Amino acid sequence: MTAPTPPTSALVRPFTVSIPDSEIDDVQQRLARTRWPDPETVGDWSQGVRVESARALVDYWERGYDWRRLESELNQYPQFLTEIDGLDIHFIHVRSKNPHAMPLILTHGWPGSIVEFLKLIGPLTDPVSFGGDAADSFDVVIPSLPGFGFSQKPTQTGWTVSRIASAWAELMKRLGYPRWAAQGGDWGAVVTTALGAMQPEGLLGIHLNTQYAFPAQMPDTLTPEQRHAVETLALYTGDLGGSNHLQRTKPETVGFALADSPAGQAAWIYEKFQSKTDNHGLAEDVLSRDDMLDAISLYWFTNSAASSGRIYWENASATLAGPKLTLPVAVTVFPKDIPRLPRSWIEDAYSNLIHYGEADKGGHFAALEQPEILVSEIRTGLRTLRS
Repeated sequence: MTAPTPPTSALVRPFTVSIPDSEIDDVQQRLARTRWPDPETVGDWSQGVRVESARALVDYWERGYDWRRLESELNQYPQFLTEIDGLDIHFIHVRSKNPHAMPLILTHGWPGSIVEFLKLIGPLTDPVSFGGDAADSFDVVIPSLPGFGFSQKPTQTGWTVSRIASAWAELMKRLGYPRWAAQGGDWGAVVTTALGAMQPEGLLGIHLNTQYAFPAQMPDTLTPEQRHAVETLALYTGDLGGSNHLQRTKPETVGFALADSPAGQAAWIYEKFQSKTDNHGLAEDVLSRDDMLDAISLYWFTNSAASSGRIYWENASATLAGPKLTLPVAVTVFPKDIPRLPRSWIEDAYSNLIHYGEADKGGHFAALEQPEILVSEIRTGLRTLRS
């Protein structure tokens, strides 16, 4: 890859995470005063998060969790702010020591954040130190979506996925990258798909671990794999779609409910980790409490329950069909992702499919659940773009 032109220093400003001690004390005090709801009347998670499980997570947040650990981990990487389209965008930018590294922008979803990619940075930028090949090196750019994390919160409407994709193209241009690739899952995949549809100058191709490729019109006859996809779609929009529906219709009400209650914020996100990971009954089977509380704490300390939820409201008309793409697309299907699409629909939506991979384990939150598999799939999937 061509070495990037150094960005203009006036446009890109260094950033350091620093949450005041008073805010950490405040959240612990709020957690200690939690008023708990009555327990659920069923023996499973069908009514939502189980009180006993939430109590254990919140107790650890109050008494055992160390935010300064995450803060220190974030601050070991170069972080920046840059104003694009009137909004300050926060991002991590780690350059590989390999001058031929491929620039790659990684986009998270909800309830994701930049922290879900932390375990990918080392293997992607320095593959040799992790048993890989130097030829698979990447420069990584990891932005926080508008209204998420340390990115600025929009004060006006209009931040659709297309607008975010345009901002990402500007970000890569501003960082001096003439040729680059993009990757994402969940809303990050929606943004990455939008990038693929607009094909901005320099975009070589994309990798998706969530595919939005349902046919616009369902066929009358379905194969077993297609029927399974329809069933997982019904689950996604039905029993598992409560938080999505509320954020699509009433994100500010959600914000009111969560902005004053860290226990409520924890339960809101914990239930999503529980329902969409490849676990054996509990999210803790695949995610540590620290993993989950890193994500939850970032939402709490940035007070972004409402601003992050608006991505659903801003894109309420979006469908899971997605646009047809002609640029190079690599995909990885994780077995417990919801919804899970069949290969036939993926091949129909992406006419230039350069890689199709099926992981042997993992769910919707691939970067958190199975970072080693996702790293391998990104390397393999985007390898042909290097030539």
